[in-house]
Order: sequence, then structure tokens, then C-alpha cells
Amino acid sequence: MSTLEEHIDIGVPLETAWECLHRAESYPQFVDGVREARAEGEVTHLDVDAGGRAQEYEIEILDRPQDKVMRWRTTSGPELAGTFSLLPIDGEHTRIQARFEYRPGTITEAFGGPKGFAQASAIERGVRSDLEQFKELVEQGR
Repeated sequence: MSTLEEHIDIGVPLETAWECLHRAESYPQFVDGVREARAEGEVTHLDVDAGGRAQEYEIEILDRPQDKVMRWRTTSGPELAGTFSLLPIDGEHTRIQARFEYRPGTITEAFGGPKGFAQASAIERGVRSDLEQFKELVEQGR
């Protein structure tokens, strides 16, 4: 299993970031390739454009609200998992640490694209872009 970790500091209180991260309907606004998302309990359904093909995936979300840690894993489609940890910087700023776990072959099969180092670089750019878009979304919604 390969792991990628990224973080970003955003200009909103921790609770604001936590609430936005849990609004599945906003995922298409900051997660590249997600066309629609809807939550049903602990399961979130994602309609995704994966490698030029429309596909549906389900993810299970497991929260540790006292620690402000959101864990997720796919329950259908490619085997993916990750966590979002929110850390208060001060009353108006939050650091989001994202951890993404994947099998390189699974990513290529499900989404197409490069292999090896090029794939790792593409995934890193994608996660970084998603975090930047989340930052923009949550800061504009204040």
C-alpha cells in the first residue's frame, strides 16, 4: 500500500472546516472527478468520472469527533482509504492533514493514467489541488 500525506492551513475555525468536510453534497466542488455525492448514514455514494468513464463508488466514513479525525475507505470500487485530521492553529485558523492510502495498480486499473513515479506525482498534484479547492470553498463560505 502506498501512502501520500499533505496538509494545508485554512482561515476558518476548526468547527467550520469540520462541518464543511462532512457535507457530502459539496464534494463535487472540491474533489476532482466527483460529479455528485450524497450521504446515507455512514455511507456516501459518489458518482465519479474515472478515466473518462462514469462510475459509482461507495465510501464508509468513520469519525472520531472528539479528535476531529475523519477516516474513510471505499466499500465498492478500487481499494482506497484515508484520513483527514483537523488541528486548531488558533481560533480562526485550522490545519488539515490529509492521508491517502492506495495500491498503485488499483489506481491505474480504475482511473487510467501513468504508472510508477509519474503516478505518484499525479496523485500528489491531485490531492494538493483538492485541498486548495477545499480551502477556497470553506473560506468563501464564511
